Order: sequence, then C-alpha cells, then structure tokens
Amino acid sequence: MAELATIARPYAEALFKAAAGVGVEQIQQWLDAFAAVASNEDVLRVAQSPKVNREQVISLFAGLANGDVPNLVSNFLGAVVDNDRLAALPLVAAQFRALVNDKDGAADADVFSAFPISDAELQALRPTLEKRFGRKLNLSVKMDEALIGGVRVIVGDEEFDTSVKARLEQMKAALTA
Repeated sequence: MAELATIARPYAEALFKAAAGVGVEQIQQWLDAFAAVASNEDVLRVAQSPKVNREQVISLFAGLANGDVPNLVSNFLGAVVDNDRLAALPLVAAQFRALVNDKDGAADADVFSAFPISDAELQALRPTLEKRFGRKLNLSVKMDEALIGGVRVIVGDEEFDTSVKARLEQMKAALTA
C-alpha cells in the first residue's frame, strides 16, 4: 500500500497545481468519481486489456462518472492511463483532498450516528465540532446503529464520542473496576 501512496503523491500534487486556476472543488468531484470507478476490479481488468485503447478507457470512466469531463481532468486521466496507474486513483483522490484541506485549513470529518441526521441538524452541530477540533470541517454522515444514540466523530486520528454505546461502556468499566 505504501508503494501506491508513493506513486499517487506526484499525480495529486501535479493535478492540484494545475487545478489552482480552474477550481479544485470541481476537480475533486471528478477525481472522487474516477476513484470510485477505479476501485472496481472489473473496470481495472477491462482497462488493462490490450484490446482496449486509451480513448476507450477514458470514455469508460467518463461514462461511468456520468458527465462531460473537463479537458484538465481528461488530460490527467490520460496520463494516468498512459502510465498504467489506474489502481492508484483512489489514493490520488485522497491525497488531492488532503492538499485541498491543507490549503483551506480544513479537515474531513466522519459523523457516525444511529439515526439519520438532517442537513439542519448537521449545520447546528458544525460549530461545536469545529470548536472541538480547532479547524473547519467537511462533514459526512455515516450510519452506525450500534451507537444506540448520540454521535461519534472521527477527524483523522482524533475521535469525539458522545454516543450512548460509549457512555454505557464507560459505566461498565467503572462498575467492574
């Protein structure tokens, strides 16, 4: 895995520099879509077939990502295909997101909840979480019914757990100590 990360870094940095004038948010969306496509083993197998040419692979990715691909993204994807680096696309997307976050002074946060969280509730939670973690957060919600209630937030290697499950485990530890 470290080898792919080493391979992905120069691609992410080059795309980040090239995207500075275009808008990194749009590029990030395309890159995330391509990373999802490249995560599929069947797609990688087809793309590596000697019977499939460069334009067909780019067309395949564009078709699966649903849209007209900007020239910058198409050229980038062409370079990735030419160098047989499609397997590294998910890591390129992650490293590109890290570069965007560093530029913005932000971080990605996964909010785990036992129940669906509305956008209004998420926006109400945002200031508390940003104060707690000391930076702007890009929040994404994931369901985890095992939490019973409350939320668990993970930002990088930091965790903030206010779930009922965590509180029950704390009470259990206190009672058995």
